[in-house]
Amino acid sequence: MPGIARMKIKRRPKYLNTKTKLDGYTFDSLKEQRRYLELLMMQKAGEIRDLEVHPKFRLEVEGQKVCTYTADFSYTDLDGNVIVEDVKSEPTKTPSYRIKKKLMRAVHGIEIREV
Repeated sequence: MPGIARMKIKRRPKYLNTKTKLDGYTFDSLKEQRRYLELLMMQKAGEIRDLEVHPKFRLEVEGQKVCTYTADFSYTDLDGNVIVEDVKSEPTKTPSYRIKKKLMRAVHGIEIREV
């Protein structure tokens, strides 16, 4: 209706998380931000290298794009293994996430590490 102002109602987050910003990144939760700080310290100590925040992985089957998976973090450990991490709680292990986790293993041979 014209002339009627609408009030914007702030809703409670679905998973009761608190979004945060640090170093130009937006993290979905305080837990994810804490993990970022831990990984930064590990990288500075020389325990990991090539830390990436929110890396994207294209998931294709027989040349057809199925979807894109955005992880929370990826890095390389001292043995040269690429580690992909996702900060998860039981409620955030959605059906969509479970399918993408299986596709990551099938398409890229990467096992997602849940922290």
